Amino acid sequence: MVGGLMPPLCSQYQQLKKELEKQFPGKLEISGEGTPQVTGWFEVTIAGKLVHSKMNGDGFVDNGIKLSKIVASIQEALALG
Repeated sequence: MVGGLMPPLCSQYQQLKKELEKQFPGKLEISGEGTPQVTGWFEVTIAGKLVHSKMNGDGFVDNGIKLSKIVASIQEALALG
């Protein structure tokens, strides 16, 4: 366990965080929370809106289509201010 996250989830989280920080340098506050009692949670919430949920069938952010959906949501949130 690393920082409260199980290793596979930690790795997925770190990869997504790194990619988003690269695309939006200095514009995002990214945080992760481990759920030791429940495995399988991997959700992305932007401005209070759930835009990606592994538990709801989206899986991990493991391809460009899923990443593009998240990036578009971030761009929309940043444009709204």
